[in-house]
Amino acid sequence: MNKPFYITTPAYYVNDRPHIGHSYTTIAADLLTRYHRLNGREVFFLTGTDEHGTKIAEAAAASNLEPKAFCDQVVQYFKKAWENLSIEYDEFIRTTDNRHEEAVKKLLNVLMDAKTDNGEPVIYTGNYEGLYCVGCEKFLTEKDLVNGVCPDHKKPPKLLKEKNYFFRLTSFLPKLKSLIESNELIILPEERRREVLGLFAVGLDDFSASREKVKWGIPLPFDPTQSAYVWVDALSNYISAIGYGSDESKFHKWWYEAEITHLMAKEILKFHCIYWPAMLMAANLPLPKTIFLHGFFTVDGEKMSKTLGNIIDPNDLVAQFGPDATRYLLLTQYPFGIDGDIQVSRMVTKYNSDLANDLGNLVSRVAKMIGSTFDGKLPEPYDRLDGLPELLHSAEQLPGSVLEHIANYRIGHAIDEIMNLVRRTNKFFDTNAPWKLAKDGNLKAAGGALYACSEVIRIVAILLYPVIPNKAIEILKVYGLGANDLNINNAKAFYYLEPGRVVSIKDSIFPRLQNTKKISDVGKEEKSAEGLLDISEFAKIQLVVAEVSEAEKIEDSDKLLKLQINLGDEKRQIVAGIAEHYTPESIKGKRIVVFKNLKPAKIRGVESNGMLLAAKKGKRLCVIVPENDLPPGSTIS
Repeated sequence: MNKPFYITTPAYYVNDRPHIGHSYTTIAADLLTRYHRLNGREVFFLTGTDEHGTKIAEAAAASNLEPKAFCDQVVQYFKKAWENLSIEYDEFIRTTDNRHEEAVKKLLNVLMDAKTDNGEPVIYTGNYEGLYCVGCEKFLTEKDLVNGVCPDHKKPPKLLKEKNYFFRLTSFLPKLKSLIESNELIILPEERRREVLGLFAVGLDDFSASREKVKWGIPLPFDPTQSAYVWVDALSNYISAIGYGSDESKFHKWWYEAEITHLMAKEILKFHCIYWPAMLMAANLPLPKTIFLHGFFTVDGEKMSKTLGNIIDPNDLVAQFGPDATRYLLLTQYPFGIDGDIQVSRMVTKYNSDLANDLGNLVSRVAKMIGSTFDGKLPEPYDRLDGLPELLHSAEQLPGSVLEHIANYRIGHAIDEIMNLVRRTNKFFDTNAPWKLAKDGNLKAAGGALYACSEVIRIVAILLYPVIPNKAIEILKVYGLGANDLNINNAKAFYYLEPGRVVSIKDSIFPRLQNTKKISDVGKEEKSAEGLLDISEFAKIQLVVAEVSEAEKIEDSDKLLKLQINLGDEKRQIVAGIAEHYTPESIKGKRIVVFKNLKPAKIRGVESNGMLLAAKKGKRLCVIVPENDLPPGSTIS
């Protein structure tokens, strides 16, 4: 962990504007950068754009622009999107930059002079005839096609015949396979590692390192009639950006001394996990430590496409949710690394549930009560509080656990653990009820509860900073803290805040949003259906497990039972129309499901605060019970 950390995204292809696929990878890289910096590591974070190749030339021609002018235009969309998402990269490399082109030429010269272990030249000339997909910028075989077309771009590939320079990949495959099998080159997740090893089993051939008929590219230094193959060009950005060929001291630091991680989506697996390591081996350069390839995602169950109109512009998400909530919502849709689905229709609901209700509301009610009850001054700690030892233990364990998840690229797990502490703290606040303690004159206990909650809020703000950087700073400012307080050691220290410091909050950290419209960037009008609930309406319903502690019949009624129920953190009374199917003795002790946040009502003069769930068919009625022995208070979701 003392090594510098070098993390890269792919150089994104600029044939179109950025979408949430690009954003997902870049946000994840930014998050990892910030976590490592919190832990005291020196980090270099690289992103950029891939700007050469036939596809770019064609897109430029369609826009009546020269290729470079077209790239200049599209690159600004990427930079603006990253600015809007609070992405703080150290370097933005363009493959049209002079320093990059010079680095590629140097690498090609090195490869041209290199020999394999058998003494054969690494680069050799030959004639190539094969199928080439412009959309993929790669050669395909007949077995790659589906009904004669590229499965990704739905177009038949072109038949190419040309003289090329070839890279002798086959000479490096045995050693590369051994490095992957021994985890000297770590490929994550494990499913991707198995996929890479599977490529060795089906057979891999030497690949073309140049193109004869592609003019929009970097000319080979030893044969200007040929251009570097776009992947030889693009992959080299990882070394050109840190000084290869121009700043040897910088290059040595970040390529020889640092822990290197390449982060990307899995569609470019072969190029990064086989072509790139082989090129580095041939050039006698170190290999990266880790290549992490996250999965694909769909949008509301469908693949993103212009035809479906569901390509999401990250700027539209930022306009609706802000940069921090957009980062949070994209990274918490499903576990990082696997294929998943971005459920656009649930984003407002998740925002309100996690950020507005759980986190934002905790900050607001703690800070506001300190303002109203303690004149805006942080009260003293107090240790005789229900649940305080457990809360302290959870808070003290959290930083180490989060860092372990981050070291293993378990981003979702890290965020979940932090948010679970937020929810425990809300429960601690409700259990101790400092407003009641203050009303009863027990200001020490009330103040102690507020102090403990404030400390957790501070710790959570530090640990969530890589996820929601702007809002985390905003939370710290409530307690008079700032960026200088952002480090892991501070998160490990409970009782860090000095009693008496000023606590002040004006606006909600995460104001609640109304789910009045589906996110605008999807470009589809939401169709309503009579009698159907919107997901945001359903999300308002709070269903919990309860245990029936007492039951009795209501006088003058054959149908009603009065039930005393335990909800874990409180006890309630409800009236249920189940007396024809359940005796008081048979329902007592049962675990049931209760609609918790129903408005109180009086039934036959008896107050009912909630409603149990039951299913009915014909004359038969059955109370809904949880399948497993869940404790009272468990949430049904």
